[in-house]
Amino acid sequence: MSLSDGASDDDVSVPLPREGGSHSGSIRKGCDPFAQTQRSKLQHRRARINQQINKEMRMRAGAENLFRATTNNKVKETVALELSFVNSNLQLLKEELEELNSNMEVYQTDSEAVNVPLIPLGLKETKEVDFTVPIQDFICEHYGEDGSVYDKEIKELMELRQAMRTPSRNQAGLELLMEYYNQLYYLDQRFFPPHRNLGVHFHWYDSLTGVPSCQRALAFEKGSVLFNIGALYTQIGARQDRSAAAGIDRAIDAFQRAAGAFNYLKENFSNAPSLDMSGPSLCMLVRLMVAQVQECVFERVTLTTQDTHFTSQLRLAQEAARVSDVYLLVQQTMTQPLMKDYVPFSWASMVQVKSEHFRALSHYYAAAALCDHTLSAEGDEESEKAFVHFYVSPPTGLTLSQVLQDPDKRRKLGKAHLRRAVIRHEEAMRVHGLCKILRKMDILQDVLSLTHKRSLDKYSELDREDDFDETAEFSMTLPSSLQGPLSVFCARARWGPVRVISLQRREGGLGLTLRGDSPVLVAGVVPGGCAAEAGLREGDYIVAVDGQDCKWAKHGEVVHIDWNLMCVCQQVERRTIMVSNSSNKENTGQHLVGGAKGQSSASLLSWNRRRREGSGITKRLGSTFSLSFGSIRGAEAMY
Repeated sequence: MSLSDGASDDDVSVPLPREGGSHSGSIRKGCDPFAQTQRSKLQHRRARINQQINKEMRMRAGAENLFRATTNNKVKETVALELSFVNSNLQLLKEELEELNSNMEVYQTDSEAVNVPLIPLGLKETKEVDFTVPIQDFICEHYGEDGSVYDKEIKELMELRQAMRTPSRNQAGLELLMEYYNQLYYLDQRFFPPHRNLGVHFHWYDSLTGVPSCQRALAFEKGSVLFNIGALYTQIGARQDRSAAAGIDRAIDAFQRAAGAFNYLKENFSNAPSLDMSGPSLCMLVRLMVAQVQECVFERVTLTTQDTHFTSQLRLAQEAARVSDVYLLVQQTMTQPLMKDYVPFSWASMVQVKSEHFRALSHYYAAAALCDHTLSAEGDEESEKAFVHFYVSPPTGLTLSQVLQDPDKRRKLGKAHLRRAVIRHEEAMRVHGLCKILRKMDILQDVLSLTHKRSLDKYSELDREDDFDETAEFSMTLPSSLQGPLSVFCARARWGPVRVISLQRREGGLGLTLRGDSPVLVAGVVPGGCAAEAGLREGDYIVAVDGQDCKWAKHGEVVHIDWNLMCVCQQVERRTIMVSNSSNKENTGQHLVGGAKGQSSASLLSWNRRRREGSGITKRLGSTFSLSFGSIRGAEAMY
């Protein structure tokens, strides 16, 4: 089966064979590795390069050992020459892999809309693993049963692992990865005791460098699968059609979930053997995902802002400044010592281009607000209020009222913004021109050229021969976003409907305890107190007080608001799915609820269908959406 390179369905999945070679009834599906789609070709080449890198690294290790062991000068010269050849091959392979990692266009949408490309991640590759003999031996030794009785269940597990190596780029692929991730929890509880080694080796390749890593810790397998969940979310986010609000919202959701996966991995797994799952790398990836969410937010605001009012244009300028700031933070993270030589040059260049590009857009929209609109007397108060919050400090030598009331001063200040916009555009184009891979991206070239020309044209419109005195320098615009502080997605929380609570302060106070910021959490409610009688509950979030929006307010700001009237709160329903800390294991972590509660340590195979049916347990274990991306108390260690 093959598809044309231009096919958008990169996600052709095929059922894996069941016993007897039949495909019928199988639920284990992965992408057809032989489907000739752009994404499958790319992933196939990555796998091939990873294998070649592994082979060259083994050859280098052997040559280095021989070089250290031998005392024969002739042999040393021969080995040194061989090492030079191997290192040269390794460098070429790593450069080829970097070029594949930089191939962002494969993952982008087929829409004709002109959008700046987003940065997706390729999946980590892994070798096949055979659980059969180790698990059968453990069943026989530890549980006193014949391990061959569970051949079918073990085969299903191996089919699931094989399928998740090639997940489709859609919801089905995510469910496949999550289902296998959840099954690993049950394996950890039943078959991977801390006091002995089952001899199962997990081989995974670094997502960016292809360097192989091998460990016997199941935490390494779990962490790698979780990394691929985040990577797959980035691919799903990048492929969305962002010419419509619905597509932008799907992209925002996908990149937030990717950030949640990487953040969960960073906080709950330690001793990563590969650099892509190290703390600095995951921190960089979380920031990159959040920056791409902020970029999508800007696109949504641009799409939904139909009017060209003064305040609307200022809002666009602030949103663009916010995007520039978060990309600047990503750029700083990428230039740290450990990350500088690890992150693909095209990624670092793209992030710098975006930081400059969105800063230029911020100045352009500020100029548009100042120069394209005639302010009426009725709108002065609203416009001045927006203008006050636009600058960190007002332009030197001018008051805000003078600028707003004088069209010529507005024009000159707008011209100063445009001059900065042109400078930033040119810097973005300069950085873009330094990267060979980015130069091949026609869409990015088009966006940079169009926005640069737009700013130049507007500057020419405003330029006059009698402009001898240029407007004094001004501080940068104050970045802001309608989205509020961005945070990573947490699958454990689901917002409930907004409730209005009327409070009547009595002697002894309101009877509640508040904690946290943005939004403030009701940490405790005194039984029988004013808050409790009014219907306030522990776990509510305060989103407004007396009509004043408090979703993004600090703790102190909420405390000092007059609470005598009413507040609006919102409950987050907690789906507690991770329980019971396994205190007797080095690889500690809370495990999923799934029929194991109340059973003895000798109970066997919670994923065994026969035992579930025999015991009357009909709930499907390992639900594909019981994966939590929140924080847990324990930490999984990879050794």
